[in-house]
Amino acid sequence: MKKSFYYLLTRNRLNSHTQNQSGMTLVEILIVLAIIALIATFVGTNVAGQLKKARVDSTKTQIRNLGTVLETYHLDCGAFPTTAQGLQALITRPDGDACENYNSEGYLKSKVPPKDGWGQALLYESDGSTYIVRSLGSDKREGGDADKADISSDQL
Repeated sequence: MKKSFYYLLTRNRLNSHTQNQSGMTLVEILIVLAIIALIATFVGTNVAGQLKKARVDSTKTQIRNLGTVLETYHLDCGAFPTTAQGLQALITRPDGDACENYNSEGYLKSKVPPKDGWGQALLYESDGSTYIVRSLGSDKREGGDADKADISSDQL
């Protein structure tokens, strides 16, 4: 069986075309990986910065909300919980508490006092007539600046 000239010509072109095709070279792959790494660096930096800001804002909101709850407790009981009673007084009635109007369901829906944006317990101090709620910030130590700074209810 004789094959036509056109068939042979087309077959040769297809073979030469497929033989000339090649995958990506190592240099091309490295350039693509470098571009992806560069983009990931920019995105990661922006996301990390926003996460720090969100934790600070979340902590400030938590402290403000807790202040509202403490004011309600004060209205009902005539005083803020003492430092010894702590924030637990907002969840369960303190032993020996003379508060006649204590809300039987407590003042917080959760069964644990709220935490700051870094998952640490908020610090509470009160003499009964005033209070301070504080977070030690991301470094979990006294002092600091930026996102490591303490956040206090008396500064909000």
